[in-house]
Amino acid sequence: MRGLIALEKRRVALTSALRDGDRRVREAAAAALERLESLAGFSDLAALLRSGSREQRVRAVYALEKISGPEIYGPLTEALSSRDQDVRGAALQVLGRKQNPKVLKYMVRHLKDPHPAVRVHAAEALGNFSDRRLVPFLSALLVEKDEALVISAVRSLAAIGDPAVEADLLQLLETANPAVRAAAAEALGFLHVNADAESALSD
Repeated sequence: MRGLIALEKRRVALTSALRDGDRRVREAAAAALERLESLAGFSDLAALLRSGSREQRVRAVYALEKISGPEIYGPLTEALSSRDQDVRGAALQVLGRKQNPKVLKYMVRHLKDPHPAVRVHAAEALGNFSDRRLVPFLSALLVEKDEALVISAVRSLAAIGDPAVEADLLQLLETANPAVRAAAAEALGFLHVNADAESALSD
């Protein structure tokens, strides 16, 4: 309650400052008001994530994506521990798009999530990070039987572009699954080319 009263007090003062005679003060007040609105919205969303229905929690996760600031990562990483697979999946998607490397260790764990759809979301989300340390984790998924999981891992490996996965992708071209073969073929075009290979291509 005190926090809400303090925010309202600041809002009133800043609203008054919008009429200040100095342009710099008006601009600073406008920026501060925008930040306050974001904080107020964040508090509501964090509360929904703790005690809302499944639908409300999923919506709250996606809404947090629109807020910029370090405070969102606590609730989002906490959402990864939710018992509800939809909440975990939504949190992985948002964290992937936010691309904060500090949350990678929490995301990688969900490549072994008990729910298949969450594993797919984790594999897809990791493709947003240009981090070669992820390659072994994603490459390990290429032998899985879940088509969607394998394709997501292939696409993320393509996004990272490490040529070290070339042999694995070439092997996938021999698989019986045409969707996996197509994904592997496309991914091979996105891998970085090392200096020796580049020289051979130009000869």
